[in-house]
Amino acid sequence: MKRQSFYTINVGRSFLVAAALIGSLSGCRENLLNPVPVTSISTDAAYSTPAKILAQVNGLYSLFGSQSYFGGRHVVFNEQRGDEFSQNDGNNSTGANVWNQSITSSGDFVNAVWSSAYTTINSANILIENLSTSTVLTDDLRKNYIAEAKFLRAFAYFSLVQTYAKPYLQSSTAAALPLRLKAETSGGNNDFAFSTVAEVYTQILKDLNEAEADLPVTYSTSLLVASRAHKATAIALKTRVNLVKGDYAAVVTDAKKLVSDAAPYQYVSGTLTHKLEANIATVFGGSYVGNEVLLTIPYINPTEAPGLQSALSANYLTPVIYLNTAGIVADPVFASATSTDARKGLISTNATGQKLLRKFPKNSAPFSDYVPLIRYAEVLLNYAEAAAQAGDLPTATALLKAVRNRSDASYTFTKGISTKEELIETILNERRIELLGEGFRTPDLLRRVQKLPAKVGNAGVAPEVLPTAANYVWAVPSNELAYNKLAPR
Repeated sequence: MKRQSFYTINVGRSFLVAAALIGSLSGCRENLLNPVPVTSISTDAAYSTPAKILAQVNGLYSLFGSQSYFGGRHVVFNEQRGDEFSQNDGNNSTGANVWNQSITSSGDFVNAVWSSAYTTINSANILIENLSTSTVLTDDLRKNYIAEAKFLRAFAYFSLVQTYAKPYLQSSTAAALPLRLKAETSGGNNDFAFSTVAEVYTQILKDLNEAEADLPVTYSTSLLVASRAHKATAIALKTRVNLVKGDYAAVVTDAKKLVSDAAPYQYVSGTLTHKLEANIATVFGGSYVGNEVLLTIPYINPTEAPGLQSALSANYLTPVIYLNTAGIVADPVFASATSTDARKGLISTNATGQKLLRKFPKNSAPFSDYVPLIRYAEVLLNYAEAAAQAGDLPTATALLKAVRNRSDASYTFTKGISTKEELIETILNERRIELLGEGFRTPDLLRRVQKLPAKVGNAGVAPEVLPTAANYVWAVPSNELAYNKLAPR
C-alpha cells in the first residue's frame, strides 16, 4: 500500500480534523457539543450552525493542547534540552535522546512535534478560510473565531521556528520552515519552499497583530478567559516573540498595554483583571484559572488528560527527570536554609535525595493538572528585560522586584542591579527561578545564542552543544525531507 506523505497523513482530510474530535471534546471546554457518533462530516455540515462551528474552534484548541504538543511533551522537551534537569530513565521513549542531545532527524519526537504543529496550523487555515465567507455567525463572532485561529497559528509557528530553525539573533536569513497559510484538504501538496527565519517571524507578528485587533477583551466565565485567546493573550505572546527577536522597543510598547505604570502592576479592562497572584502556590494548585493566567490548557474531563509518558507531573515526579544540582535549584532561593521564598515550597526531595519540581502535583492518573502557557509573571519579566536592554534601569528593577517580592516580601536586592549588564543577568536568573519547568529554559538559551550546557544524570552524560553545532536546534524531520523535495538538505 502506498504510504501517505508525512504532511498530509494528519491534515489532508476533507472532513476536517476537528470533526473527528467532537466526541472527545465534550468536557474540555465550556459550551461544547455532546458526543456525536460520527467519524467524518462534510465541510458544509461542519460550518452549518453556530454550535458546529464552535466545535471546530474547540477542536483546534484540542489539537494545540494535545499531549504530544503543548499539553505535555513539547513543554518537557524544552526542559530536557536545557540544563535545569537531569535524566533518570535512559529509554528514548521518555526522551533520553532529547536530554543527551543525540536525537536526529529520524527521531520519533522530532517528527511528532513537527507533525502536531502543522496539523494545528492546517486546521487553523481551514477554519480561517471557511469562516471568511460564512454568514452563519454574527460578524463580531466570526471575526472572534478567525482571530483565535490566527493566534493559534502564530503560536504554532513560533514553537516550530524556535525548535527547528536558527535563532533570530544568530541568523535571521537562514532557511527556517515552510509557511503554509492555505488550507489543505487533500493529499499531494508536499513540495513547499522554506521561508527564512525573518519571514516566519514577520508572519507570526502579522497574525498576532490581526488577532489582537479582533479578539474580545474577555469571555463570559473565568474558564473561558483562561483557556481561550483574548486581547491580552495576543499582546502577551507578542512580548515573548519580540523579546526573541531582540526588538526591545516593541516589547516595551506592548508590555505597557498590559502593565500599569506603577505598582501594583496589573491590567484592567472592563471586568477583566490580570495581575500576579498574592501567593505563587495558588497558580499551581492543579486547576488554576485565576487572574495571573493569560492562557492555559484545562483538563476538565479526566479522560482527556495526558497519558503517563506525556503528563508534566509524571515526568517531574515519577521522576523521569529530576532537578540538576548544578542548575537553578542551587540558587539560594531554593537551596538556602534561611530562604523564605514561597517558590521553595514547589520543590521537594524524594527518598533517594533527588530534588523534584512539584508545580504539577497530580502524579497519578488522571494527570489533570492544567498547563499554564502564558502567565502575567512572564509578561513582567519580559518587560523588565526589555526595559533593561533599553537602558531604563529603574523600570526594569521595579518589575524585577515585583516578581521576587510576590514570593518573598522581605527580600532586598543588595547586588546584581547596579549596571545594565548586571541587571539583565539578574532578570534572566529570576526567569529561571520563576518559570522553572514551564518550558522556557531551552528557548531562553537559544534566543540569546548561548550554548546548551553539559549535564550529568543517572542516564549518563549530556555534552554541551555550541551554537555552531549541527544539533544546536532540531534537524528538519526525516519525513519532511522524504516528501518535500524543496526542503533544504
